[in-house]
Amino acid sequence: MFFFKRTNTNKKEINLMLNYNRIIMMGRLTRDPELNILSSGTESMTTALAVNRTWIDKHSGEKREEVCFIDLQAFGRIAEVIAEHFCQGDPIHVEGRLRFRQWETPEGERRAKHDLLIDSFEFVGIRRDNRMSSNTSKDQRQPIPIAEFGDNIPF
Repeated sequence: MFFFKRTNTNKKEINLMLNYNRIIMMGRLTRDPELNILSSGTESMTTALAVNRTWIDKHSGEKREEVCFIDLQAFGRIAEVIAEHFCQGDPIHVEGRLRFRQWETPEGERRAKHDLLIDSFEFVGIRRDNRMSSNTSKDQRQPIPIAEFGDNIPF
């Protein structure tokens, strides 16, 4: 993040701070990622994220919850990996920039929305079921016995 002293600031430094657009969110996918190939040959993935917020109401003492939904889009290798490894309900940590999109429907109605253009992500938690890729099953992933390292333990 950019932090500047109030003294000796120039317009370029101020402009950097005024135009910072970085979003970090962690939640669960609300639908399976949809992978498409653009006419340029680039992969494009779209899906949506739900982020829950819970708190205790100060007046009633009741637990409250709200959900923020946001559409996600990624391109290239990031799009491929997310589409291959994630599905509806999976937790994910995403980072990117907020984007405002406007379009007109075939009926002539003007529409607009915000979405998150992903430029990095992380796997979060464990899978809820036994979905594994065909080349890596739980049976194939066995821990290496310590005895195989002998005295040359790598840590």
